[in-house]
Amino acid sequence: MPESVEHAFLTETALDVMQEASRSQLFACKESGRKRFDFSCDLSRDWVRAVSGQTLWRHDRDGIDKDLRTLLTDPEASAVVYVARDAVATRGRVEEVIRDYRNSPLRPNLPKLRIFWVPADFDADNEEGRKVVRGGLRHDMHRDLLLTVALGGLSKMDVREFARSGRMGCSPWLLAQIAKDGYVGNYTHASKRYGMGIPALKEELLRLQLTGMLSREENEHGLTAVTGKGRAMLDICSYLYVYLSGAAPESDEVLYICSLLGIDFSEIDSNGQKVNFDFYRYKKEDLLPVSRAGNSTLILNCLYWSSQYGEIEWPLPQYGLVDG
Repeated sequence: MPESVEHAFLTETALDVMQEASRSQLFACKESGRKRFDFSCDLSRDWVRAVSGQTLWRHDRDGIDKDLRTLLTDPEASAVVYVARDAVATRGRVEEVIRDYRNSPLRPNLPKLRIFWVPADFDADNEEGRKVVRGGLRHDMHRDLLLTVALGGLSKMDVREFARSGRMGCSPWLLAQIAKDGYVGNYTHASKRYGMGIPALKEELLRLQLTGMLSREENEHGLTAVTGKGRAMLDICSYLYVYLSGAAPESDEVLYICSLLGIDFSEIDSNGQKVNFDFYRYKKEDLLPVSRAGNSTLILNCLYWSSQYGEIEWPLPQYGLVDG
């Protein structure tokens, strides 16, 4: 059966969405050999994770089974994507196949599967329809795929808990120091190194562990290094700190990803004034208290006060893929 216009559009859109998001430079994206998939790419930070995907528009029951089996048996993929037409019969067959796989050797691979549904009446020849479907895929793939795979599973709640410490500014500073040192070590030595009392240090480390930004496992040094989620949080803090200081251009891609994490500085300034550290200096008395503040205010507070603990290097994230 020849490929439909809708099938081709959805396939290219899924790949375009990931490549567009990589312009944030919070991660890199490069199309890889499609092999047996409709689309595949590599997402890179200080690792490379493969993402493979299939597009469903006019398959029969056996075609759905084949698609899902092909995806779930890919040994190289860290995540597999199914972009599918949202019809009752299709949903029923997909759920049936997944139910069968829960009792098969493929069960461990099911968490890698992400399904993005497209309205059944989508017509790729309709410009407004293309716009609506692309916007929906962009939002869903950013939230459910890119945040999870490329940014370590970072969520709105993680950001909130990270930034709402009573020691305002301590979380990014401490996380940056641990990332630089590579490990925490025992509490006595770490307390001296970071200039913090042991009770305060333990409390802040526990906060970082509970949000998944610091591993709870131990190696020969004690608590291990910052996790992938923690490094993603540091990268976002780096961009925001430089941006709020007025030294970085506005990045639509980064700010969109931030909005999915509840960070939207337009929420703070009702007059349309660009929010930066100058805005904070003059308006901080008008901001909500920490107990009632949103993520935007909490992060602004946190980054503004981080320097009281010491210097932090805030380089803009610049991830790329090496050819070869």
